[in-house]
Amino acid sequence: MKLLSPTLLAVAAACFALPAAAQSAGDWTLAIGAHQVAPKSDNGSLAGGTMDLDIGDSVRPTIAFEYFIADGLGLEVLAATPFSHDINIDGLGKVGSTKHLPPTVSLQYHFNRDGRVRPLLGVGVNYTTFFSEGTTGALEGADLELGDSWGVAAHAGIDFDVGDRGAIRVDVRWMDIESDVKVDGVKLGTANIDPLVYGAAYVLKF
Repeated sequence: MKLLSPTLLAVAAACFALPAAAQSAGDWTLAIGAHQVAPKSDNGSLAGGTMDLDIGDSVRPTIAFEYFIADGLGLEVLAATPFSHDINIDGLGKVGSTKHLPPTVSLQYHFNRDGRVRPLLGVGVNYTTFFSEGTTGALEGADLELGDSWGVAAHAGIDFDVGDRGAIRVDVRWMDIESDVKVDGVKLGTANIDPLVYGAAYVLKF
């Protein structure tokens, strides 16, 4: 074991020292993965504070395109298949469900762009559209509507190179999402969703 440990350390050091494909102006990347949208714990209340909301998590495949407008500086567009969430009211249980799409455009900087492990930070704008709302339980038969939302978004992640053109990315995003909630056309309040979105993806450079 004493002989093996220095050997493993030497191999690891050599891997990190290998040249990596730098992210240069004009490059494109495609990231394909899966992410979980986890709304914050306090999602607001309806009807003057008498009905506290609880919006469930959802996991779906995601895809992101990034174009490097300068060395290490990229413009990214995030898309996904529709996320689906249960809507609960404390004391009443599940009262409905909705689907949403959260396209997000971010400007992000990749640190250590010549290395094989590269952190990134980004900030951008999120647009969330809700659709396919349904009701059940205490609201069954009612017309539930969640309004679309614009807000800021933040992104942090780390890329680990696997080969000359590939990398594994683990990342987390925060999105400012607030939606007006209407039942039978009457606004009852605002859902404060503000989720963390975390997961992993395979990133391919073109």
